[in-house]
Amino acid sequence: MLVSLTIKNYALIDHLEVNFNDGFTIITGETGAGKSILLGGLSLILGKRADLNSLKNKDSKCIIEAVFNISNYKLKSLFESEDLDYESQTIIRREILPSGKSRAFINDSPVNLSSLQLLGNVLIDIHSQHQTLQLTDNSFQFQIIDALADVSEELTRYKSHLKLYKSLKEALRQLLNSKSEAIKEYDYNSFLLKELVEANLVEGEHESLEEEYKTLNNIEEIKAYITTSYQLLSDEQLGALTTLTNLKNTIQKLTGLSSKYENLYNRVNSCLIEIDDVFGEVDALQERLETDPNRLEIVNTKLQTLNNLMQKHQVATVLELIEIRDDLTKKVAITENLDDIIQDKEAEIIKEEAQLNTISKKIHTKRKKVIPELVSQLQVILSDLGMPNAQFKIDVAYKDEYLHNGKDVLQFLFSANKGGHFSEFKKAASGGELSRIMLAIKLILSNYTQLPTIMFDEIDSGVSGEISNKMGDIMLQMSKNMQVFSITHLPQIAAKGHSHFKVFKADVNNITQTNLVKLNHDDRIVEIAQMLGGSELSSSAIAHAKELLN
Repeated sequence: MLVSLTIKNYALIDHLEVNFNDGFTIITGETGAGKSILLGGLSLILGKRADLNSLKNKDSKCIIEAVFNISNYKLKSLFESEDLDYESQTIIRREILPSGKSRAFINDSPVNLSSLQLLGNVLIDIHSQHQTLQLTDNSFQFQIIDALADVSEELTRYKSHLKLYKSLKEALRQLLNSKSEAIKEYDYNSFLLKELVEANLVEGEHESLEEEYKTLNNIEEIKAYITTSYQLLSDEQLGALTTLTNLKNTIQKLTGLSSKYENLYNRVNSCLIEIDDVFGEVDALQERLETDPNRLEIVNTKLQTLNNLMQKHQVATVLELIEIRDDLTKKVAITENLDDIIQDKEAEIIKEEAQLNTISKKIHTKRKKVIPELVSQLQVILSDLGMPNAQFKIDVAYKDEYLHNGKDVLQFLFSANKGGHFSEFKKAASGGELSRIMLAIKLILSNYTQLPTIMFDEIDSGVSGEISNKMGDIMLQMSKNMQVFSITHLPQIAAKGHSHFKVFKADVNNITQTNLVKLNHDDRIVEIAQMLGGSELSSSAIAHAKELLN
């Protein structure tokens, strides 16, 4: 419920602070006194866009702050989804700066207008004559039916499956659209893959083949150098082995004369051992080296194959070719399995369709079941409101199409007269009739759902006498379950409120200001008497006012 409202520097309001109670609250005032200004300020709290025209003093900022008791609204999940601090006494503040910029805060946390509107929609329902046009909106008509049918859980599940169903349908559409293109690419990719597979790619192979090719291609020259090396090492007269052996024997004789030559001997001996080892390796190379034209041809062919593939795919290493081969393997496999993938996707869609059909049929059944009760309640209430011949024809037809809220198409028709033709609301009902129908619907909804605080802005316009009295009774009945405000010009309704506020204009220092004041019992007698008989208070008007209040 709305606990308090503070308005500073807004339109004709300089500074206004007011506290509200639960139950049924009346707001009255002469035409032009500023009731619309009050509603305008409240609308800013609910997320309406603002401009500099909202400022009374263009050099100061406008501040509007409202305190709500939301302990009964079960809004913790909404606060969590919007990343807001939940407080049972929630404070919403709106500031409009002289620059024209606007700021909004919920429990002192800055928020954007979308968050403000989201919360505002579940806190206050400002019902104006314009909102009565909602009756002609199919979405609102579904809200009425669904509140009585109690299908919120089913609708949540349906919307979840519908979202998945649509994503699957889109995925299938893309698969089917890409299938022909994929088949074209498949032939080309398969050809490329076959080339790479037949190449038997091995990481590092290109480098080793190049080294082997270099050896095989220069075998004769290599053999000549190795033969020369062998001769230089093994010649009996001048070979390195013979020379080092002689040197070793000579130094060995020196060590017999003095031990200081032992180090020199050891070094020469080491050289001899190393050279002997080199000789053994050269000898082995000489035996192994053979001309092999066949192997040279094999290596050359493989190298050409690898070089051609690297040039074709514009890469520098066999490893990159292997990566391309693996990628092509996946692409070819996907294309080869495309029919299976499409079949699996179609199976998932059929499964989701089954879920959607099951849930939508349950929704349809529950909607169908409550329609007679809704029609009955509406006709009873409207009969009390001076529309004894009001009739409704409501039908939900189950269709094949998956709609956002099920598979139903709703027809909500009305006739105000006996024997009259059923038509849409905008054709069959006058403005006053629409107001009474909307009030009846709000009463019914208040018995099935936790409605927010509701503010009726002159919903009684165009009615009088006993009808207005009945409308007052309905709003009073609604106030047992929720906080109800009524801005009214009718004394019959004003007298029914648990509390009564008056909007009025006053000149302060030659400046007109709008104020709101709570009336005590005596003030209410005067206000209602003036509503009955004008500013000239007669004893009969006062007596009538007292009678109404009692």
